[in-house]
Amino acid sequence: MSDTVATRPLTGAQVGIPPRHIDFRFPQASQRYFFYDQNPLASLMFVVFSGIFPPGERFFMESVRHFRDRITDPVLKAQVSGFMGQEALHGREHDRLNDLFRERGLDVDLPARYVRFGLRQLERFSPRLQLACTTMMEHFTAHLAEVWLTDEALAKSSDPEMLQLWYWHALEELEHKSVAYDVFELIGGTQRERKQAGWLVGIFVMLPVVASWVHLLVKEGQLFNLSENRRGLRALFGPKALISSVLRHMPKFWRRKFHPRQQATQALEEAWRSRLFGPEGELRDVYRNPKSAH
Repeated sequence: MSDTVATRPLTGAQVGIPPRHIDFRFPQASQRYFFYDQNPLASLMFVVFSGIFPPGERFFMESVRHFRDRITDPVLKAQVSGFMGQEALHGREHDRLNDLFRERGLDVDLPARYVRFGLRQLERFSPRLQLACTTMMEHFTAHLAEVWLTDEALAKSSDPEMLQLWYWHALEELEHKSVAYDVFELIGGTQRERKQAGWLVGIFVMLPVVASWVHLLVKEGQLFNLSENRRGLRALFGPKALISSVLRHMPKFWRRKFHPRQQATQALEEAWRSRLFGPEGELRDVYRNPKSAH
């Protein structure tokens, strides 16, 4: 019996990447642009993010899964398992959030269609380049996650119940931020492939994201709401604002000695694990598998 236990594979939780089942309770009485200070432009950006996460998470998982049989290190194997579990649950919870957006009459399927088309184009390239693209998008989401967890303006202006999902998602993005890149290094991924990934993600993912965002503004009749659009753009792209704070980190991805662990977030992760899942944690009452996280 003891020999069996000793040889049992490590789990994602044992290497710090626990897939957490959360039963989120979304605000049912919220207004249409409830997410970001009743601002259409900024709120619709979060509709876009939520719409693209389910297909994006599936692309990430498949790009890593392709090389899973090459992994012999038991720790990295467990990290990949944790990564897969967390990403699958992110997709599931954003699907549920997207149902709420649909109930509000917001066309969350529009950005999903745009990005699914772009991801299908990426799937025409080699598995190595697809994984390189995943590492770039994980770099973006890791820095976006750090901003989500530290931006005071976002916390003050956003629906507090809605923020809980984004906080959980952000914490787990930081917990697994290095996994895809470690697999990329394992298969001999190169700086040249990372540079190619920059072009591919820019063309086939970023352009569809922006196009779908503008399309949503048009559908909502908000494209020429100039005063609100200026306010939303300042919130997202002003100095030290949400998205601009992320974009300034993107060039690091093309450095010769880049690694995601250079983004030092261990203290931030620990603080948020305690805040969300500690003895008095904000999500303890909706956390369905706490024992599996240990």
